[in-house]
Amino acid sequence: MPENKVVYLVEDDPDIRQLLEYLLAEEGYSVRAFGTVQSFKESLPFGSPNLFILDIMLPDGNGIEVSEQLRASSDTREVPILLMSADHGKVNKPTPASVNEFIAKPFDIDDLLQRVHLLTA
Repeated sequence: MPENKVVYLVEDDPDIRQLLEYLLAEEGYSVRAFGTVQSFKESLPFGSPNLFILDIMLPDGNGIEVSEQLRASSDTREVPILLMSADHGKVNKPTPASVNEFIAKPFDIDDLLQRVHLLTA
């Protein structure tokens, strides 16, 4: 069980967001979930997590741009990023410099949790 591991999740679909919050909490993670880029950015002054999980297609931005901004900041540069999208075929592939992992939706829950565990180890 991860101790004091914090995951920031940015996902606009409330069903997926709630599912991931529940699954990660059951695994022992403390989860802060956001439905928009704006609400996520407002939270950053309050600490840095052990992992960012970002959806690509968001109502007020996109996860690739957010990941590039996170990498540009000295406060979040080293925090692993897992990017996910249902439209993975329609967008440019994320560069290895901006994300650590990419997962396509729909995703296998066990695969997602395994990747989260590896990234927060």
